Amino acid sequence: MRRLMAALVLLGLGACSDPDTDQLRKTTVPTYDTATGRLTQLTFDQNKNGVIDTWTDMDGAKPVRTRQDRDEDGRIDRWEYYDANAKLVKVGFSRRNDGKADAWAYSGSDGKVERIEISQTSDENAISRWEFYQGDVVERAEEDTNGDGRVDKWETYRDGVVLTAAFDEDGDAKPDRRFTYDGATLVFIESEPDAAGRFRRKMPAK
Repeated sequence: MRRLMAALVLLGLGACSDPDTDQLRKTTVPTYDTATGRLTQLTFDQNKNGVIDTWTDMDGAKPVRTRQDRDEDGRIDRWEYYDANAKLVKVGFSRRNDGKADAWAYSGSDGKVERIEISQTSDENAISRWEFYQGDVVERAEEDTNGDGRVDKWETYRDGVVLTAAFDEDGDAKPDRRFTYDGATLVFIESEPDAAGRFRRKMPAK
């Protein structure tokens, strides 16, 4: 948001200039709706190297979405989404680095990542994995591994390392088997849950 405000300020600069300001002015390019005169897009040079790497869709003075090519390889690698009050609500990124968003991070009131949603098909309306964070560390995760729209895998973490992984094996959206780990080592396996979801059988891993 700060860089957007800086870009808007540049649009109003007068005749006085210096080399850095001149360069920023050249890469801060507004686009207006020819019928209404409203600002619809604003470009920006985030790293100030003279190359446009940021495009923000605008509704007048309000940002709607920002796209960035931070490594300047010709493919977008970061997406920022804003609400009606111009507040940043989520940030998209590409884990495959293929120019398509396939994961979206949501922040809590403290500004730290609270949740990341992941789509195997790069479709924000078809999320297949949800990761929940405490501080900067993943605390638990849920996943739809077969794409039927229901969670069938649950993970818990300790210090960012998988502690347990539970699986739905009969399609009832409830865990049927749970693995417990100590670091990278599988310690024991639980199965045969009762009606309350408590596992009745516990076997050490061999």
